Amino acid sequence: MVRAGLVVVGASLAGLRAVEAARLAGHRGPVTLVGAEPHLPYDRPPLSKEFLGLPGGAVPTFHNAVALTRELGADLRLGSPATALDVDEQTIEVAGSTIRYDALVLATGAAARTLPGTTHLSGVHTLRGLDDARAIRAALLPGTRVVVVGAGFIGAEVAYAARRRGLAVTVVEAAAAPMVRAVGDRFGAVLGEVLRRDGIDLRCGAGVDMFEGDGRVRAVRLTDGGVLPADLVVLGVGAAPATGWLATSGLKLDDGVVCDENLHAGAPGVYAAGDVVRWFNPVFGQTMRLENWTTAAEQAVVAARNAVDPAAARPCATVPYFWSDWNGRRVQFVGVPEADETVLVDGDPGGDTFLAVYRREDRLVGALGLGQRRAVMALRAAIARGTRWAPALRGLRAQPGGAGPG
Repeated sequence: MVRAGLVVVGASLAGLRAVEAARLAGHRGPVTLVGAEPHLPYDRPPLSKEFLGLPGGAVPTFHNAVALTRELGADLRLGSPATALDVDEQTIEVAGSTIRYDALVLATGAAARTLPGTTHLSGVHTLRGLDDARAIRAALLPGTRVVVVGAGFIGAEVAYAARRRGLAVTVVEAAAAPMVRAVGDRFGAVLGEVLRRDGIDLRCGAGVDMFEGDGRVRAVRLTDGGVLPADLVVLGVGAAPATGWLATSGLKLDDGVVCDENLHAGAPGVYAAGDVVRWFNPVFGQTMRLENWTTAAEQAVVAARNAVDPAAARPCATVPYFWSDWNGRRVQFVGVPEADETVLVDGDPGGDTFLAVYRREDRLVGALGLGQRRAVMALRAAIARGTRWAPALRGLRAQPGGAGPG
């Protein structure tokens, strides 16, 4: 049996940030970083952006092996997923080996969802990891007919990458508007019009009935009777937290590892961070599971510090933030989209810049911007402070020309 002080399971952004945070917090004991993929930790957001859009895009790695092993002192266990957790014995199983932990950070992320009727067809892909991105990039050849299923941010970014490569692309979304779960109905429809203005064929209100092809996908048949010829299909229909290996652990699992506000999973020494965790967020007074880069990085720091120094544990109170670049314009959302009211405070939804804010009861809880970088980040800070709706709205409307593009 191999002994390890801190074990981090998951070698992506959250896992790496957890290792870094533990060292910065003064942890000098052993650290083991376990990853299912054989690759060194890499940055996922560029995979659906620059990596796909540029044929020769480099792999967006964070550190080389020397930095991880010598500078951070991490024992790397890559290419072998953890298969079991025993919280009583404080051990995990990895590739036939038992690793003991004193503190454990679970950062296994999420796995892309698929659709029935695709397993026997080549040319149908999900986009979650580096190998997925490489396969999709290799398929973006001249003349390729691209269909993206799911008009979330990943789906939109894949569509823009295909357009950047000079390809026609159709995006299919079962809901009445794209990105409804991310930004709400009203402004989901607004963002849909942005996609259409940029030459993306967006089909909303129709799901997939079946995929056609003999060994290789040839078409996507929709529930409204439409048929879309396709040489490449990318599924962007969400992701499920990677908790299967924890089924017998005794941890509470409910669309993720359920944790308290300190990211503690309920068993001695066990914390979680990133896409895999569902925790109580004090900023909004509710439990949530988030799938974005900024939150994963912030959670990893809190989880690691709490894991190595539980006596000084502090809560993970954060305002969700995600962004995407569309044809040189940045789309940003902060906060939560569940709101009683949304108000456009600057710009024109039919143009290249606008800013909208979201109200729940008497609080500012969200903001969406296109080409409004500074304003959106200022509003993230305001949401974190618990700013009330009326003064926030008065302040935004009092600014000359609205909030102004950033």
